Formats: sequence, structure tokens, C-alpha cells
Amino acid sequence: MTTSVYPLRAFADNYIWVIRGGRNAAVVDPGDAAPVLEHLKAERLNLSDILITHHHGDHIGGLPELTAEFNVPVYGPAKSHIHHLTHTLREGDVVNLPELDLSFQVMESPGHTLDHIAYYGHGWLFCGDTLFACGCGRLFEGTAAQLYGSLQKFAALPADTAVFCAHEYTLNNIRFAKAVDGDCAPLLKRETAEAAKRARDEPTVPSLMQLERETNPFLRCAEADFRRMLRAKKIIGDDDPVRAFAALRAWKDKF
Repeated sequence: MTTSVYPLRAFADNYIWVIRGGRNAAVVDPGDAAPVLEHLKAERLNLSDILITHHHGDHIGGLPELTAEFNVPVYGPAKSHIHHLTHTLREGDVVNLPELDLSFQVMESPGHTLDHIAYYGHGWLFCGDTLFACGCGRLFEGTAAQLYGSLQKFAALPADTAVFCAHEYTLNNIRFAKAVDGDCAPLLKRETAEAAKRARDEPTVPSLMQLERETNPFLRCAEADFRRMLRAKKIIGDDDPVRAFAALRAWKDKF
């Protein structure tokens, strides 16, 4: 079965991901039911599954309406109290979607929230608000060490992994990344490419894990040369990667 992933826009800058196979479709983080229902009707698709990454309202707000209309499995984090979940998940669990002939490994990814999980499989990573294109989520509940660990877990995935994050924040993230390291050639090349996409009103996501490793300052904190550059610029005072990450995250919060 041929499967594909399609973005539905919601609110100001959210993406709800539709995973389609044949006449069936699963959705990831339906913060709003309306675009999902419209898409299903327009494409004559059957909703088969719902996947949730964390408890924030812009990721779960569509659950009451969708579950009222469709009796489908709803997957989400065990370390949460989200209503409407039918299957709760922890690190290493596997989600099987038989109607789509797909399965995903569950990765716990705390930091943005304590309950956050991601879904990885078939070269795709649905990472919610943990990793963004050229950025990462804010620390609303977890610690810098937790979010740094979650991002390093993602960074260890294959280079060609497609990163499906949940927001269109890319150009703003690139502006911050340039403030951190404006001499990064891959970053400057990326800025041109992503700006062209937005000028055509196209999504900048998914991105690729290799591109994130090369251009995302929050992933580059693991690199000794990057930390050396941060010390030279007086952004950090020692060589600890977690403290480097925490300093960048605090700077980004005010950027």
C-alpha cells in the first residue's frame, strides 16, 4: 500500500498531519476538528486512527468532536490525563495501524511538557512540539536537561528521517539561528530555500534530520566546535552541552 503524509493548517501556525493509505487516514495532533472533517469529506477518506503527542489544547482540541463522530483508536502518552485516549503509550511501545499497514515506535520526549511522546517509523518522525525546523519547543514543564536529552535521541535517528513538527516557525527560528552563528553556510543556504517556500505559501516542513543536525543550534550543542564558538562569543562560560543548550533556550525565549 502506498502511504503519504499531508499537512492540514489549523489556527495561526499549527499543522495537523494526515497519514493516508488508500481510503483510510490517521491524523496526528488534531487541535481543531474542522479542517480534519473537511479534508476527510473532500477526499472521501475514512478516519482510522488518531495519534496525540502531548496534552496542549492546540494538539487535542478536536478530540471531542472527532471521537463523537468516529469510533477509532486514540493513542497518546501514558504520563498524561488526556480525555478520549483509548491506548496509552510509553517509551518503546509500538503503535500498529493495520488499516494503513504501518507501525510506529513510541519515543518519550519530555521537556516541552512532561508527557510528550513522538512517533517514529518508515523514515518519519512525528515530534509534536519537541523539535521544530531549526528550533525546539519551549520549556513549559520539563528541564533543559530533559529536553536536551530528547533532542539528542532524535538526532541519533537516520539522516534521511523526515521531521514532521507541528508548527510553522521556521523562518523565525532561522533568524535566531543566524544570531547564534551567522557564519554557518548550510544555515544561510537553508534560509534562502525556506524563504522561497513561504513566499509561495508552501510549508517548510517536513525537514530532514541531517539538515537539522547541520543548522539547528539546539541540536548543535553536542558539537565541541559549536560550543567553542559559543564560548568565544561569551554566550556560555564552560563546555557543558546541557548548559549551552539551556543558555540558547533562555535566549530564544526573549528573542
